[in-house]
Amino acid sequence: MIIDTAGLDLLFKEARSHNKWHDTPVSDETLHELYDILKFGPTSANSSPARFVFIRTKEGKEKLAPALSEGNTAKTMSAPVTVIVAYDPKFFEKLPTLFPHNPDAISWFTGNDSLAATTAFRNGTLQGAYLMIAARSLGLDTGAMSGFDNAKVDGAFFAYNGWRSNFLVNLGHGDLSGVFDRSPRLPFDEACLLA
Repeated sequence: MIIDTAGLDLLFKEARSHNKWHDTPVSDETLHELYDILKFGPTSANSSPARFVFIRTKEGKEKLAPALSEGNTAKTMSAPVTVIVAYDPKFFEKLPTLFPHNPDAISWFTGNDSLAATTAFRNGTLQGAYLMIAARSLGLDTGAMSGFDNAKVDGAFFAYNGWRSNFLVNLGHGDLSGVFDRSPRLPFDEACLLA
């Protein structure tokens, strides 16, 4: 099966990063549906290290605000939902459940902090991309950002569990008046090699 042109436009070709938001709420049911789609995206050994904090209350946004860069504050505070895309450095503790056909998989990471950190960050980032694609598939708009203080976010939200923030994604129904003109992309021969 191949996705049709309308699907490609929705997910990639016509999709844009949003900076302004309509105040239409995003329901908790939609956020559950969103996770139930993105969780099926592939990760190494099904490790699934990403963790997501869906901030949708005034109190949650106020807790996040001190960590935001000046350029990201207004758009984040006005977005119906801001997702902290994080990862669990101890993700491998769940491998006996997530990767049951190899009970020894946990040993790949136990005592190998470098491999665990690389695997958590790489695969958690992949899962953040799956979140954005899944959100678009549900008719939501996205605006990903890295302009924030990770240490402040981790201190405010993850002091009790040791998760680490990676990037933020605003979710909702975007206001097209805040979208910039589309920037160029590299052509195939500048970004790709055939070997």
